[in-house]
Amino acid sequence: MCGIVGYVDLNRAGRVDERVLNEMANALIHRGPDSRGYFVEPDAGIGTRRLRIIDLETGDQPLFNEDRSLALCCNGEIFNYLELRSELEKKGHSFRTKTDVEVLVHLYEENGVGFLNKLNAQFAFAIYDRKDGTLFLARDQFGICPLFYTVVDGFFIFASEIKAILKHPSVPREVNLTGLDQVLSLPGAISPQTLFRNIHSLPSGQYIVVRNNDVSVREYWDLDYPLASESANGKSEQYYAETLRDRLEQSVRYRLQADVPVGFFLSGGLDSSLIAAMIGRVSPDVQRHSFSISFSDEKLCEARYQRLVSDSVGSIHHEIPFNDADIASRLRDAVYHSECPLKETYNTASLALSRETRKAGVTVVLNGEGSDELFAGYVGYRFDKGRSGTGKSQDLETILGDEIREKLWGDRDLYYEKDEYPFREVKQALYASDIGARLNEFECSSFPVINKDRLRGRHPLHKRSYLDFKLRLGHHLIADHGDRMTMANSIEARYPFLDIDLVQFCTQIPPDLKLNGYTEKYILKKAAGDLIPKQIVDREKFGFVAPGSPALLQQKIDWVYDLLSYERIKRQGYFNPDTVEFLKKQYSQKDFKLTLTLDDDLLIVVLTFGLFLELFDLPDLN
Repeated sequence: MCGIVGYVDLNRAGRVDERVLNEMANALIHRGPDSRGYFVEPDAGIGTRRLRIIDLETGDQPLFNEDRSLALCCNGEIFNYLELRSELEKKGHSFRTKTDVEVLVHLYEENGVGFLNKLNAQFAFAIYDRKDGTLFLARDQFGICPLFYTVVDGFFIFASEIKAILKHPSVPREVNLTGLDQVLSLPGAISPQTLFRNIHSLPSGQYIVVRNNDVSVREYWDLDYPLASESANGKSEQYYAETLRDRLEQSVRYRLQADVPVGFFLSGGLDSSLIAAMIGRVSPDVQRHSFSISFSDEKLCEARYQRLVSDSVGSIHHEIPFNDADIASRLRDAVYHSECPLKETYNTASLALSRETRKAGVTVVLNGEGSDELFAGYVGYRFDKGRSGTGKSQDLETILGDEIREKLWGDRDLYYEKDEYPFREVKQALYASDIGARLNEFECSSFPVINKDRLRGRHPLHKRSYLDFKLRLGHHLIADHGDRMTMANSIEARYPFLDIDLVQFCTQIPPDLKLNGYTEKYILKKAAGDLIPKQIVDREKFGFVAPGSPALLQQKIDWVYDLLSYERIKRQGYFNPDTVEFLKKQYSQKDFKLTLTLDDDLLIVVLTFGLFLELFDLPDLN
């Protein structure tokens, strides 16, 4: 993994400055502490900060093709690079390094932009064609590697993180209210929206071509479930279990490729435990390090399950203790690296986890993200099943909610995160009065967040899976909660469940093998078989949560109360200070509790938005 940066002078006026490129890249030193490199011409420049993982000696970037007409900077890993390299060598291509990403420039020579679906990978890259001045950028199918861009003052500017883009002197700083509304209403800010006005996130499975004065964004892949009428295909449960197991094992084998130590995260649940067992099958002679968070609150702690799995696979286990005070001490860093206000505090635990991983000398970790979205692992899938056929009331609130659901999903009967209309009233009360009066202008339901065609005619379980995959997984769990928290400490996270071949296969598994009755992840549990302890397979789903804003308020921390003070909230002009005062009193009560898997922690959004404004020097509205 690396951090990449670059910009193009669309006016062809020779305004690209290596000093600016250097400042942009230095903002990403946490993503790539091992080396830096640049390619600069008068009208274009690309650069990288590298975290060395494959080919430690000769793999520094930028990389070039044979005649140096193409320059590449890449953040990520190409897991099937050995097969691709062999094919390219047979066609006459020569390689200067042994690194995985060098295949990209030669694939571009052979296929142009059409090579993306050949990749089993996680990536965000830029290829600059010196012959015609074309810049080609792409992001992997699942959005594991981030890529942001803006067009301003005749420049196209891009980077792995927004903080690097902000180093360009032409880029202004202003809050994007639609991004803020998405954070409140959805699992996070959804590409192409960010929290910064006019700075965009390239959606997963899409690419950009910058040629002359034109910037074109196009899709090359999206998760696509079969129509409900086509879901049954006559294959047996045993076939699906065995094939799933084989695909997952191959995925793990790919993701263990590295010239640095590879470990894994353990949550104590089915997914990370199965990955740990697969690692043992693929590399039985290598003892690896495992890492877990141990909460001081016994209701949140899963340490005994984590130890059980570690013992079963023989890992060197690291248990990182974590309490409420650790949340407060890391919250500022979590917001800085997320570049976004937070809906929960678990990112602080992720920061602690990656920090200890780095201290242990491990550079790459595997984890179990992606399974819940593919195998109906969340409680929402069971709620949907219980709700089906029960009908719904026809009161005014439901009718108004139907209108919002129609705008968001193209389906007025699809309930996702919450009842939309009552929550709209909550937002009206939370926003400052003048912003609330303009809610229709920026509300997230007025802007596309998903491809509605991918929902039409699909099984209800697949509809929810698509939304979870695109919204929760792609824009939260492997974004601000995943990549940004691991790379903050120069750690690369890899996700075996997010393997393109495995995911494509999972789209063909019938829904009743994912949620069988009310048993979630049914086929995955069958595939796990005797690989992991029975206690792990049989335990009830346990949501990953950390104490929220009530725990911070109850610690009586000065800076927390300062950020939430009536005067500051009023001066900033984004939220209603009276509503914030009401929430502070409610959340500060000794016995007050939020059910963090179901309830919205409104105050943590307000608090971390205050940190966000401060950290990125964003203006007040008043």
